[in-house]
Amino acid sequence: MKTRIASWAAAAALTVSAVAVTAAPASADMVPGSTTQFYAYCSVDVLGVPVACTQTDAAHASHVCQYVATSLGVGLDCIQRST
Repeated sequence: MKTRIASWAAAAALTVSAVAVTAAPASADMVPGSTTQFYAYCSVDVLGVPVACTQTDAAHASHVCQYVATSLGVGLDCIQRST
């Protein structure tokens, strides 16, 4: 039981730190013609959903993202970039 609780706590801590990293503003290239969209590199999970996005420059970007308001606070809306 203690192992299960510890693994849940570790997963929650990892999730919170990942959200903090992705939500922290960094130096990123903005998408031309948009004041809200920026380039990001995102890992993709098994279902194809972007996770662990990091703001980056246009040359290294895999996605175009923007911050959106959700019922839980601020979230990221990312679309895979076609190159």
